[in-house]
Amino acid sequence: MNIRLVASALIALIGLTLTAPALAWLEKGGERDEALHLKPDLENGLDVYEVCAACHLTEGWGTEDGTFPQVAGQLKGVLIKQLADIREGNRDNPTMYPFALPASIGDAQALADVVAYIEKLPMNPANGKGPWDKNAPEFAQGKKLYEDNCVKCHGELGEGNLEKFYPLIQGQHYKYMLRQFEWIRDGKRRNANPDMVKQIKEFSDKDMQMVINYVSRIPVPKDKLAPSVNWKNPDYD
Repeated sequence: MNIRLVASALIALIGLTLTAPALAWLEKGGERDEALHLKPDLENGLDVYEVCAACHLTEGWGTEDGTFPQVAGQLKGVLIKQLADIREGNRDNPTMYPFALPASIGDAQALADVVAYIEKLPMNPANGKGPWDKNAPEFAQGKKLYEDNCVKCHGELGEGNLEKFYPLIQGQHYKYMLRQFEWIRDGKRRNANPDMVKQIKEFSDKDMQMVINYVSRIPVPKDKLAPSVNWKNPDYD
């Protein structure tokens, strides 16, 4: 197995929602289901992730400018689902697609291994945030939009839902989420949950900015965070 090629496949792992047709949203079976039920090998997961770190950093924190999402701490089902969508051609990324294919990065076991390693990484305590703090009226408006439109799937604290493949969005970088939200709203992300597309289709650009600003400022539970912004992944000492 050429584990080095998995790096490119992780660049766009995280998204705000995940499948194609509504009827297929929770369909069982296939590589996704297989990988979810395999016992992971964390040592191999570390080996696989080594090259991924070139983009997502050794800590899995991505970049504040939104080029690369934070993958540390993400739910394993979300990570596996995104990789499976890319491999099956359900999520458009022409640059990454060849590297995500089974012939390039291996079978479901390889997915289970690297995802298990990523999931256990502590999150960045200083993720990229939107422009409005808690004292701004836009923060309150964003909170209202989130409560009215997003809580049902993503949870009150943006914790996501493993069983339904809804991603953890707390602690994610503002600029990355903003780009993904816009693509979903505008129909540019083919593997978006149709329910989410319908829910947010009337959002204005300002609505979008306010709700994502709020999400970027949802506190992440302390036990999920690295001890400081200066934390370095000891696996790469």
